[in-house]
Amino acid sequence: MKLIKHTLIAAAIVAGCTACSADIDVEVGEPTYTAQDAKDFLAEMESEVGKLSKPAAHAAWAYATHINYDNAQVSTYFREQISALVAKYAVEAAKFNDVEVDADTRRQLELLKTSLVMAPPADPEKSAKLAQISSEMSAMYGTGKYCRSEDDCLSLVEMSSQMSTSRDADLLLEYWKGWREVSVPMRGLFAEQIGLANEGAQELGFKNTSELWRSSYDMPADDFPKELDRLWGHVKPFYESLQCHVRAELSEHYGEDIVPLDKPIPAHLLGNMWAQTWGNVYDIVKPEQEMNVPDVTKALVEQGYDEIKMVQKAEDFFSSLGFEPLPETFWERSMFQKPEGRDAQCHASAWNLDDKEDLRIKMCIQITGEEFNVVHHELGHNYYQRAYKDQAMLYRGSANDGFHEAIGDTIALSITPTYLQQVGLIDEIPDESNDIGMLLKVALDKIAFIPFGLLVDQWRWQVLEGNVPPEKYNDLWWELREKYQGVMAPIDRPADAFDPGAKYHVPANVPYTRYFLAHVLQFQFHQSLCEIAGSEEALHRCSIVGSKEAGKALNDMLEMGKSRTWQEALEKMTGSPDMDGSAIAAYFAPLKAWLDEQNADRQCGW
Repeated sequence: MKLIKHTLIAAAIVAGCTACSADIDVEVGEPTYTAQDAKDFLAEMESEVGKLSKPAAHAAWAYATHINYDNAQVSTYFREQISALVAKYAVEAAKFNDVEVDADTRRQLELLKTSLVMAPPADPEKSAKLAQISSEMSAMYGTGKYCRSEDDCLSLVEMSSQMSTSRDADLLLEYWKGWREVSVPMRGLFAEQIGLANEGAQELGFKNTSELWRSSYDMPADDFPKELDRLWGHVKPFYESLQCHVRAELSEHYGEDIVPLDKPIPAHLLGNMWAQTWGNVYDIVKPEQEMNVPDVTKALVEQGYDEIKMVQKAEDFFSSLGFEPLPETFWERSMFQKPEGRDAQCHASAWNLDDKEDLRIKMCIQITGEEFNVVHHELGHNYYQRAYKDQAMLYRGSANDGFHEAIGDTIALSITPTYLQQVGLIDEIPDESNDIGMLLKVALDKIAFIPFGLLVDQWRWQVLEGNVPPEKYNDLWWELREKYQGVMAPIDRPADAFDPGAKYHVPANVPYTRYFLAHVLQFQFHQSLCEIAGSEEALHRCSIVGSKEAGKALNDMLEMGKSRTWQEALEKMTGSPDMDGSAIAAYFAPLKAWLDEQNADRQCGW
């Protein structure tokens, strides 16, 4: 899911630094800056951002909830202004690289410098070209269709919908191949963008854009990929067991000629356009025995839930932890349904428009069990936004970009049968013999995603260094997909293919490691909160609902925002500064034992 905020990364900063009173070094003629200059610089930045950020946030909200030409123009104007101004202020921050300042000032300066995703060069023409390329690639993706003929074109949404349910291997391959035609023209633009962005990153003091991205995680840039591989090592044995079972069941369903048992899984058969989550093939890989899985959707409908009641129930969850109720404006200003008579973005997102109390969610809520989880997730973002609202502007964000997503998912992990019974959506809690089916469903989405969440930026970091030629982009992509996922292209890819561009986050320049981190952290958070709550149930059956102790521990961490390193924030709640994937093994222990039984006579690996 997504969160929207208007400060820093989405904030405006004016060019120059009128508050910086530089002393002139007579010998060299170069200005020198003091620690006080740096403080004045940050104070001016915060003041200037406040003048633009709120109207920019309202313009973005207006467009997201009412898509039309005029709202688009206003929103685009503010977005372009913000992007340019943040870039100018980030360059200004680099002036203080060698100034001795206190730790708090240094942290804010570094956060400002690493706030840019694609740093525009100082040259106005090059900066404009970088913005133009980004817009062109986003437009290619957003308007992309696969056309069988002039009168028969399919959108990504239409193809994805069919891929989630179809078991026709030929049709799945056609859609998989067809969507990747959209990204072919992006490759040259992407390569040109890298050259321009690397020039901008170098002006900020980084070797390239890859180093810029990797420098935003409170550790040396070169150490961060090693940290991710360490975490992947915790999850890899369980993932390999899951991949082995899924491949065997798909092979039995489609035939070994389509799904060989000694090779990676063909990417078009996993129920998802990118093979990033596998939940849509649950019907093929599920246990043979009948499972008594609560039908939350049926219960919601039978009990007359509407969109408002679903959100109220999620608010009750947080209230049970000791959090204050949401402000009245939340209920007045949020979008819970698709408005009649106008277009709007239905993708679920959480907003804080004034960085204080103007909290909102934007969703076209469906009365389903899945959406019940999503509502809890989105409110997790809102309560995080509220918790750090009193921090300095540059600290109003999550400890690292994985924390925000992890918090929402952590709350969703507490929507267990115990919780569902407590809120009256089920009468009886199914016994533990039914847990395998539930755990397998969760694993097909969350565990199957983890290597994909890791490899997208592993690919991008190498490419952003500028050392991979465009004709090798696709080869590297599939090398990493086979290495981490055990998934392969179903057909030979043509020389001009640019398959990474068929994933939204690549042409849109959205960093992806946050999703990998969130999928690891949520289980670590959940385990710690369950321990604090005093739960004696198995980890996958624990719900922290009603625990004021767990709520306080959670809020204490949330209030820190980005004011301390993510290691300090993590230690605040879990007692350890280290990210740890062992909670995943604990959560899925019954499923791992079941998978090992299923795989006993199978050849695993690829």
